[in-house]
Amino acid sequence: MTPHRDDYKNKNRVDESNRNKKVVHGGSSNGNGRKRKHRESSEDEFEYSDPVEFREQEARRVQSGIVQVEVFSQEECDIIERKIDEVVSDAEAGLYREHTVDRAPLRNKYFFGEGYTYGAQLEKRGPGQERLYRKGEVDDIPAWVHDLVITKLVASGVIPEGFVNSAVINDYQPGGCIVSHVDPLHIFARPIVSVSFFSDSALCFGCRFQFKPIRVSEPVLVLPVKRGSVTVLSGYAADDITHCIRPQDIKERRAVIILRKTRPDAPRVDQSPSPPERPSPLKAKRAHRRADPDAAHRPRVLEMDKEENRRSSSSRPHRRNNSSENYWRRSQDSEGSRKVKMRRH
Repeated sequence: MTPHRDDYKNKNRVDESNRNKKVVHGGSSNGNGRKRKHRESSEDEFEYSDPVEFREQEARRVQSGIVQVEVFSQEECDIIERKIDEVVSDAEAGLYREHTVDRAPLRNKYFFGEGYTYGAQLEKRGPGQERLYRKGEVDDIPAWVHDLVITKLVASGVIPEGFVNSAVINDYQPGGCIVSHVDPLHIFARPIVSVSFFSDSALCFGCRFQFKPIRVSEPVLVLPVKRGSVTVLSGYAADDITHCIRPQDIKERRAVIILRKTRPDAPRVDQSPSPPERPSPLKAKRAHRRADPDAAHRPRVLEMDKEENRRSSSSRPHRRNNSSENYWRRSQDSEGSRKVKMRRH
C-alpha cells in the first residue's frame, strides 16, 4: 500500500551494503567486530573502533620517527657529568645571564646559544606563542659542549656539521618531570637530539597530565633512555604527538643535553608588536575643567546640571531644556560667562 516505504527500505539496504564494501576496501574487517576506517588524505589517517589497535598503530608511527644510538662511553659520561656539575655551580654563583637559568621544582633548565619563552612565561598561552629571546640574552654554548658532545655526534653521523645553535641542559631531581609538549615547530628545525646522563630513565609519548595531585595517563609509547644514549626525534615522533618525562621515571638524578637548530624565521620577543604608549593628558586647573562627553565624566556633568538648574529656577523659572552639552556651549561662547565649579565625588 505504501511502495515509497519499501523503496526507502531497499535504498537503506543498498547503502548499508555499499558502506560495508567501502570498509573492506579501505582496510580490514573481521569477525571480532574490529573495523578500521581509512580516510584518504595526505597524512593517511586511520581511526579504529578498538582502542588497543589504535594505540598499537600510534606506537608504530612514533617508533618510525625515533633513532637511538650508543655513542658515549662510561668514561666520557663521567667527564661530561662533571662539566654539568660545573654549570650548576656557576648558576648558583650567579655567573650566568638572567634568561640562561630557568628554575622549577625538581627540575632546572640552562639555556645556551638560544633561549625561548614557554609555559607560564607566555603573554598568551597556547602552541605557536613561544618566542626566542633577543640575541645575547642567554649565554653562549660552552666550549666543552662543542668539544665533548657536538663534535662526537658529528663524527658519528648523527647530526651534520654546523647544525646546532641551541643547547639546553635539563637537570632533574628524583620525582622531577616535564609535562607533555611538542618542541615548537615555528622555533626549532628537525631533528631534535638529546643525550642522557647520570642515570637511566624513560621518554613517554601521548600522555595527558593532571595536577593536584599530579597524575599521568597511560602513554602510547614508553621509550627507555639509558645513560650515555642519544635519542633523535623527527617526523611523527617530533611533530604529531606530545612527549614528556613522568615523575615515576626519574628515580635518581638525571640530566639531558638537548641539541637543536632554531629556524631562521623564528619570531623573537622584540618582534611581538606592543601597543604604543598613550601620552598622559594634561589636567586643566580645577576651576576651568571642561566637561567631557565621554561616559566617564557624565556623572560630574549631571551634578553640574543639578546645581545650575537650582540656580536658574529662582531667576528664570520658565527656562527648559537646559542640557549639559547645550549649556556648556553657551557658557563658553558667551564672553561674560561665569565659571561653574563642579562638585567632586
